[in-house]
Amino acid sequence: MYVTPKFAQSKPSFHTELKKRITNYFETTGKSITGNSALWTKAGILVLLLIVLYVHVVFFTPSGFWAILECALLGATVASIGFNIMHDGAHGSFSNSHSLNKMAAVTLGFLGGSHFMWNMKHNIIHHAYTNIDGVDDDIDGKPFLRMASTQKKYKFHRFQHWYFWFFYCLLYLFWIFFSDYKKYFSQKIGAIPLKKMSFKDHFYFWLYKLISLAIFIVIPMIMVGVVDTIIGYLVMTLVAGFILSIVFQLAHTVEHTHFPMPDEVSGKMGDEWAIHQLKTTANFATKSKVISWLLGGLNFQIEHHLFPKVSHIHYPAISKIIKQACDEYGIEYYEYPHMYQAVRSHVSFLRHMGVA
Repeated sequence: MYVTPKFAQSKPSFHTELKKRITNYFETTGKSITGNSALWTKAGILVLLLIVLYVHVVFFTPSGFWAILECALLGATVASIGFNIMHDGAHGSFSNSHSLNKMAAVTLGFLGGSHFMWNMKHNIIHHAYTNIDGVDDDIDGKPFLRMASTQKKYKFHRFQHWYFWFFYCLLYLFWIFFSDYKKYFSQKIGAIPLKKMSFKDHFYFWLYKLISLAIFIVIPMIMVGVVDTIIGYLVMTLVAGFILSIVFQLAHTVEHTHFPMPDEVSGKMGDEWAIHQLKTTANFATKSKVISWLLGGLNFQIEHHLFPKVSHIHYPAISKIIKQACDEYGIEYYEYPHMYQAVRSHVSFLRHMGVA
């Protein structure tokens, strides 16, 4: 029987102390916790880039090499829109306007995904129960990938640190053509039931699926042909899938992060929620302004998990406050100075999970 994990209640609470310090930062500086003109300008650039690439490759189709290159860039842009616009919008941190947040969040629908399913899978489950096997869907790569020591090991897992990239590339295709539908028809994400879907939820689920198919499949097939559309679409989705996968995995499945499990009977966890987040999450390349810009601050994953309602544009500032608090309380703060170090650690983690 499934038992919902319950986090320990610490007094004094580390999370309460963190919230007090972060609240004081925003009150002192007078800044809003949501996005500002810098974020909205970036959003405009990314959306414009997506439109320009799409229109050029579909309606003014270049020669083979350049068409493939543009489709790859289109995939990278799709991923960046997901990181910067959809992600902040879904967490309500893109703007202090509910309408703008909703508009940012539903960009996922135009790109093929279901915002309803994402909200349940990511905002509710992943953020609450990070790296808890059997609950957090983000570490469920079974049977091809073993992401936790509690998952069943097969002989072929000893090679997963070599072949993982193949399945990462397939993530986007799997997500929009299988995973969303599995959740929809089973009305579950893993063992956790979905919240009841209203008529509007059902309607928009199917509407956005049809709109996305029209934009990325039907119209290109009419304009450039079936075979070229399939090739271009595969290039776009494989690139987007790999980028999406590797960024999210670098945040939680590396050598230093933990995979705690609740007590089988009571469901109790050993740590309070904020400390659990720090043990299961890692940052990388936080000094790189280019990576931070492209990834929507998801290289500051610790700050995002502790304060998901705060826009990513504030992560560099609040990370200093969180680091200071961790030092004072003797809590580990996992961070890789460079992205390649995080990638190397992730590969080592996969190698270890394949044989341990």
